[in-house]
Amino acid sequence: MLPMIQREITEKHGWATEEEVLDYYSIGQTTPGIIAINTATFIGYKKSGIAGALAATLGMVSPSLIIITALSSLIIAYRDNEYVTKALKGIQGAVVALVAVSIVKMGKKAFTAVSAYILGILGFLFLFVLKLPTYAIVLGTIIISLAYLFITTRGRR
Repeated sequence: MLPMIQREITEKHGWATEEEVLDYYSIGQTTPGIIAINTATFIGYKKSGIAGALAATLGMVSPSLIIITALSSLIIAYRDNEYVTKALKGIQGAVVALVAVSIVKMGKKAFTAVSAYILGILGFLFLFVLKLPTYAIVLGTIIISLAYLFITTRGRR
């Protein structure tokens, strides 16, 4: 959903810039809930306040809820079917590709300085090698970023 959301928000409707969407994704990662719903809620709020946030949230949740409810009994009934199993495996591959494209596209916008690359690499290592919890990495990155900002702007006051 992330590539589709990004395309709809930035290219098709112009509701936000790619940088803003990246910020929404970042905030959406740190708040409870699904990132796509959180992002839609932020965009809805930006466009029309509380009513927009509610409409955007319902607009994101309703179609999936209806489709999943309708299809769940069919999937359960046919989960042992060879064709259904192969179709679901194919869908998994497509999802991986879509997420990879989205990551690369967002990465081009997010990594604009050497410090961003360093933080990105450290975040990856801390998450996947040291297995630190996500919230610890986010808090650490915030602290490091604020310290860096303080140090680099201290002489400009």
